[in-house]
Amino acid sequence: MTWRYIAQRSTTGDFLDWDVPFVADSPPRSELSGPGAMKGTIQPEYLRLMAKPDGLPVITEWATTLYAEYDGRIRWGGLVTRVSYEGQAMKVECAGYTAYPAGQPYFGSTIQSGAKIKQKYAYEGRDKNHDGYIDGSSPKKKMPPRPKDKLSRRWDAYEVVRAVWDHLQSYQAGKLGMVVDRHKSGHLLGAANGEDPWNLQWWETPDCGATIADVMNLAKADFRERHTWDGTKEKVLHFLDLGNPRRLGTTRTDLRFAGGENIVEIATPQGQGDFFANNIYVLGKGSGSKTARSRVVYNDLRLRRAQVISRKSTANLKTLTSYGQAERARHSALLTIPSIAIVQHPNAPLGSWYLGDRILVQVDVPWVGELAIWHRVTAQEIDPAAGTAVLSLTRADFYG
Repeated sequence: MTWRYIAQRSTTGDFLDWDVPFVADSPPRSELSGPGAMKGTIQPEYLRLMAKPDGLPVITEWATTLYAEYDGRIRWGGLVTRVSYEGQAMKVECAGYTAYPAGQPYFGSTIQSGAKIKQKYAYEGRDKNHDGYIDGSSPKKKMPPRPKDKLSRRWDAYEVVRAVWDHLQSYQAGKLGMVVDRHKSGHLLGAANGEDPWNLQWWETPDCGATIADVMNLAKADFRERHTWDGTKEKVLHFLDLGNPRRLGTTRTDLRFAGGENIVEIATPQGQGDFFANNIYVLGKGSGSKTARSRVVYNDLRLRRAQVISRKSTANLKTLTSYGQAERARHSALLTIPSIAIVQHPNAPLGSWYLGDRILVQVDVPWVGELAIWHRVTAQEIDPAAGTAVLSLTRADFYG
């Protein structure tokens, strides 16, 4: 049994070639909250791939979707984003559908979340001498109180993700067929008191990909891209799974990942080095001494090392502190095992875990000794033909 690579026109869904002679550099890479990637080569020239059934070559940048199928199941799908040539070889680079929003300007409807809406005041300008009474009233009548500002509805972070995808796919040439989960994250954008609204305004030409990343970070949420055959195997369905409510994956006490059993290699464990920081300063909206600021400190018996990050999109102290906590974890995490290579084993059969799962990695490391550290699976390259997989990991406590 071998891999099969299938080419499809991204804009129409028409299948162009059911067995592309593509040789992958490595198994396709799937990522948590990222598009993943697949790279490889086609050589030498195949005339059928040079054909132009609809005016474009079969393999065309930003026009071709390439699927990796094994044992009748689509293991990965993505857009051809770059084609280059080395002698007789065509070098092909692909990225998942979630790479599409990156760099695309948002021109959809304005979104204001948690913004104050000033109410009309019928007596505006009718107390010019500022004595508290209506000018010209007889007998003198006090100015009525000004009506309180209303608050625009606060959007859930996932509602914004769906709005951006709906906008991108509203164009005829952008209809990728991506189906986005419909539930909510529970994180409402903008401050509850209206003092720090969250805005998405087309005249500022915000980047769609950056907007999605921003609201997902604010919600501390994950997404996962997925492609699968429909029931007839005549159409491929595309899904964007959003964490329910926010994080994807579960703690896998039913699986075992251990050196000498199914772990055959580990990347060199890493500390932080110069990247280490235990004092994080987050600078928000404002200028000069009026700049909003939050400080997150972690007392860990080590020397104070400070790091400054900028988040000019908000002045909300709670939001800035949340950014600081995530950054602190990233800069002060203890020993991390960046990745492991595993083989097919009853302890953890290939594909028995999911992106986002928390797994206990048990290995023996020189100069450190035996380690048992919970990590999250943040990316994977599974090769069912070889019975191997490479898992990229991040310490689970990074996520709080």
